[in-house]
Amino acid sequence: QEGWRLEHEDPKDRSTPLVFKGVVFNEMKGAFSENERVYAQHLQNKLFPDHTYSVVSGGEPLDIPDLTWEQLKQFHATHYHPSNARFFSYGDLPLEQHLKQIEEEALSRFERINPNTEVPSQPHWSSPREDHVTCGPDAMAPDPKRQDTLCVSFLLGDITDTFEGFTLSLLSSLMMSGPNSPFYKALIEPNIGTDFSSVAGYDGSTKEASFSIGLQGMAEEDTERVKQIISETIDDIIEKGFEEERIEALLHKIEIQMKHQSTNFGLSLASYIASSWNHDGNPVELLQISDSVTQFRKALKESPRFLQDKVRHYFKENTHRLTLSMSPDETYVEKQAKAEEEKLQKKIQALSDSDKKEIYEKGLELLAAQSKTQDASCLPALKVSDIEPTIPITPVQISTAGGVPLQLCEQPTNGLVYFRAMCSLNTLPEELRLYVPLFCSVVTKMGCGGLDYRQQSQQKELRTGGMSVSPHVSSDSTQLDMYEQGVLLSSSCLERNLPHMFQLWSDTFNSPHFDDEERLRVLVMMSAQELANGIAYSGHMYAMTRACRHLTPSGDLQETFGGMEQVKFMKKIAEMSDLSPVIRILPRIKKHLLNPDNMRCAINTTPQKMSDSATQLERFLEDVSGNRKTRKPVRSNIIERPLGPQAGPGPSRKLIAEANFLPCQMKTFFQMPFPINFISESIRTVPFAHEDYASLCILARMMTSKFLHGEIREKGGAYGGGARMGGGLFSFYSYRDPNSLQTLSAFRRGVDWAKSGDFSQQDIDEAKLSVFSAVDSPVAPASKGMGRFLSGVTDEMLQGHRERLFAVSHRSLVEVAERYLGVGQRTCGVAILGPENETIKKDPSWIVK
Repeated sequence: QEGWRLEHEDPKDRSTPLVFKGVVFNEMKGAFSENERVYAQHLQNKLFPDHTYSVVSGGEPLDIPDLTWEQLKQFHATHYHPSNARFFSYGDLPLEQHLKQIEEEALSRFERINPNTEVPSQPHWSSPREDHVTCGPDAMAPDPKRQDTLCVSFLLGDITDTFEGFTLSLLSSLMMSGPNSPFYKALIEPNIGTDFSSVAGYDGSTKEASFSIGLQGMAEEDTERVKQIISETIDDIIEKGFEEERIEALLHKIEIQMKHQSTNFGLSLASYIASSWNHDGNPVELLQISDSVTQFRKALKESPRFLQDKVRHYFKENTHRLTLSMSPDETYVEKQAKAEEEKLQKKIQALSDSDKKEIYEKGLELLAAQSKTQDASCLPALKVSDIEPTIPITPVQISTAGGVPLQLCEQPTNGLVYFRAMCSLNTLPEELRLYVPLFCSVVTKMGCGGLDYRQQSQQKELRTGGMSVSPHVSSDSTQLDMYEQGVLLSSSCLERNLPHMFQLWSDTFNSPHFDDEERLRVLVMMSAQELANGIAYSGHMYAMTRACRHLTPSGDLQETFGGMEQVKFMKKIAEMSDLSPVIRILPRIKKHLLNPDNMRCAINTTPQKMSDSATQLERFLEDVSGNRKTRKPVRSNIIERPLGPQAGPGPSRKLIAEANFLPCQMKTFFQMPFPINFISESIRTVPFAHEDYASLCILARMMTSKFLHGEIREKGGAYGGGARMGGGLFSFYSYRDPNSLQTLSAFRRGVDWAKSGDFSQQDIDEAKLSVFSAVDSPVAPASKGMGRFLSGVTDEMLQGHRERLFAVSHRSLVEVAERYLGVGQRTCGVAILGPENETIKKDPSWIVK
């Protein structure tokens, strides 16, 4: 089931052809439909040709069918064994008790073995090597004539020394990161390529570290030129070194990262130390980051050429160097399919009649096993009664600053100040909507006030924890055809840098630079490339967004801002030879968006710093008051909702109500150069505050684990699939799926299963626990009060939702399935991204893109 097998296309029908099936087989086929993944894989395999790193750890798809059951069992017995394990705990936990439990329930039941998993050193080459590989063409590439990748990769050796590793990762940022880095200036700015390929930079996760400098989205004829530039840039760095201010900016970034509290802090520490610890490095040293910073400052002081010497040693004088190029081959996908078909036929030809009979019988046996309910009684489980009945209230103050609504939330933010502002899109002419994501991605990256874009980037790194602008659409919690549209500004800084952070925002409001066409082109190409790369990775999200498009007004806007429509639009912009029309549009958008008249702000910081933060914010709002202008909304139907708990006059959110919105059914197919499908079907249901919403949430979770997982993954062989509820829409999806229309009928059968009520109280309780684990997942101090600020969802509403979740019953689940998901009741949209599909092409009910 999980690896690979030979089986009839329809296991119940012996006359259907034998094919390869298996979850990991399809997963890896899906993984290698991403060109970045193909490249990164080759790079590692060819840089370390002599041992375990020379093969694909998840399995090269066409080698997977050579794996035998004996090999798998043997591998499991030696590698998945306590002798090969590392234990990590984080937080205020009773350590003795945990160690006792680990000892009694795991370690005491095994004999110690030598798992023999040490990774040997890779023999160092005495001279550099070159190689070339191919991949499939990318239909969404910003420029079809520029789809080559080139990278120079260096093997650095065994970096067990923590400080050396720290220095190399800093060096990686100094060399590659942001518009001030030498490689950005040398390769991205002249627009030779669209992006440093995703494999650029320092990699300390393998036994011996490596460092790659590469470029993606370049033309084949530029290969020699790029090699030349890389080598010249290394010489240049050795000669000139790095500006002090850039080094300071990086150390500042580390200081912020150490203070910023994420909700998975412990887990990210675990993954941070895992690779070094697995190769017998010292995990404790790795965690003492401030010691490394102190040591680094000392080394720089003692030897000003400290960094240049590292560059000379690790890059200039290093003979273990691989130059790898990759170019698209029109017949690549075809060749892969042909190789798979040949492998399949070879396997089939070797089968005797009794083998074939056994395959058929095993297929039926597997099907029967998959249809049986597993006994989960051996697993430890919480009970629903263990869950806290009420949520803690997050106190916020609502006031105004400079005439702008303001929400203040006092939190233990560890010396950081978090600022957000929501700017409404209500006055923006509709024809400019498609440009909003582009505006968001460039507005803080083209320079502002007296700073060009390089200086701006430097100031952002020196003074803030980042500044971002992103489109924001949220559907109303009481009515499906009402929504708020805006852009969200967010930034953070150390307390001492507050005035600097607000100065950067003031300059962005008052005098953003939009006129540098060269710079805009670089940003457009990077953005289009990023979108194109993302499809193979999150195809199910694109399918869901498209399926929702015609069901609610906010779904339509989500598709405009973040769906396939946006990907295609950015591809079109990237293909324009003259960007001046875009340059004329950006200031028009800015006038509508960066306007204090349709804005609200929020600050999260410590009680000690709150009044100072509010004062600085007032000053900022005064600085930008020249942009304040009352403009008429494009839509007449604006509904005001209070920001605070009390109704009546005061700060409010302005929502758009589309009373005469007509949802419609639509099925869309996007033909893509992938060997697998991403599928979604979405159904219009009810908003968050509706009494049935909680039942639909529990139903989605229960249907996923108790029905869809078995049908789509275990039987169907897709890497994943399920249902989720959100924004008033109940959405089914599958991920890296070898099937297309069969999966849509599995979604339908899921609804029939729910209507039949064929599930137990334990199934419901498991789904409740799973939903509560998401509802109760920790919220970082930076994000407290944000649900209310962004979507108007108050603690009282959350408590109501919580009580409705507790109350969900067998009966209410069957009822919502009948009421909203049954064939006659529903309005649904369907979308598939996948390879050429004859059946869909012939079916006039599908729109094929």
